Amino acid sequence: MQVQRKIRVLIVDDSAIVRKILTEELNRDEEIEVVGTATDPYAARDKILQLKPDVLTLDIEMPRMDGLTFLKILMKHHPMPIIIFSSLTQGGSNMAMQALQAGAVDVAAKPSGSFSVGEAGEQVVEKVKAAARARIRPSEAAQASAAAAKPAPTALVRPAAPSPLIPSATSLHPRQLLLLGASTGGTEALREVLTRLPRNIPGTCIVQHIPAYFSKAFADRLNTLCAFEVREAVDGDIVKPGLALVAPGGYHMVLHWRGGRHEVQLTQGPMVWHQRPAVDVMFDSAVECGSAAYSVAGLLTGMGKDGASGMLKLKQGKAPTYAQSEETCVVFGMPRAAMELDAVERMVPLDQFPSALNHAIGRLARRHMAPSV
Repeated sequence: MQVQRKIRVLIVDDSAIVRKILTEELNRDEEIEVVGTATDPYAARDKILQLKPDVLTLDIEMPRMDGLTFLKILMKHHPMPIIIFSSLTQGGSNMAMQALQAGAVDVAAKPSGSFSVGEAGEQVVEKVKAAARARIRPSEAAQASAAAAKPAPTALVRPAAPSPLIPSATSLHPRQLLLLGASTGGTEALREVLTRLPRNIPGTCIVQHIPAYFSKAFADRLNTLCAFEVREAVDGDIVKPGLALVAPGGYHMVLHWRGGRHEVQLTQGPMVWHQRPAVDVMFDSAVECGSAAYSVAGLLTGMGKDGASGMLKLKQGKAPTYAQSEETCVVFGMPRAAMELDAVERMVPLDQFPSALNHAIGRLARRHMAPSV
């Protein structure tokens, strides 16, 4: 029987304590082997060539050269799966979001002495396994450089048109929802989808597998880019048209129908599929509160099976359900699991996702024909 090769990991961090914690935690898993460590990007450069790691974990705040600068260099000249580790500060969170935009596969909170006990250790192991399976996309800088190198086109090529407005906010049924879930690679996939949706979307709830503290920076970044308001959810939030709520890291997001409107409850219940927030928890709650037939659900790139069973329940409840196509996923895990359960109405490439969602939202609005106010 052929022995499966272990995932080779190189840890780059200037803290000896962090290097020790990560090495011990990752080596606990039989599928992972830490093949080396480096104290800064200069030492890492040589070890990458020597050790040929499958995955790099990279501290974002280091002397001599910061992790963000090194990441951009690597993604241009030696692209590989990289997980960014950052401190739980506003500055660290903002830099982590920039790292994801520059091509990092995932982001994690910098470990502390209690890191190896419980959920944090489990999550970093899952992140490494997902990164090892990731399809590495070119960074925006690399794409811009490649585009600049091409000869000028002889004819004007128009960019894809943004999705048209949904007929009107008043035509949406009060129960209408847009539900989106994503994991590895999802921060950039969600950005590409949400920035092409119109301002009068139905109440939208988003679960992205992301650590606590980073979810607010993610929501704030989307808020500056989208035509509608995006913010991190708080307990008791009302879901309404023109607003997208992002589940906070470390909390499940549960929907309830009360007094003619959806309300959000945040809970710290058990992890589901090694995740909190979990997509399945949000999807299941939409079914349980009677809103499946008024919901449009989308499942984007990510490792594992989260969201698949909840999406099947939504589909059985007459919700239009869409999952990202394999060739456009960073990791075709969650969409594959949903497809294999026959939970998906249609597999959609990422660039077609906004128009598919918008069409389904309009279709539901016409089906339910809420009276104008």
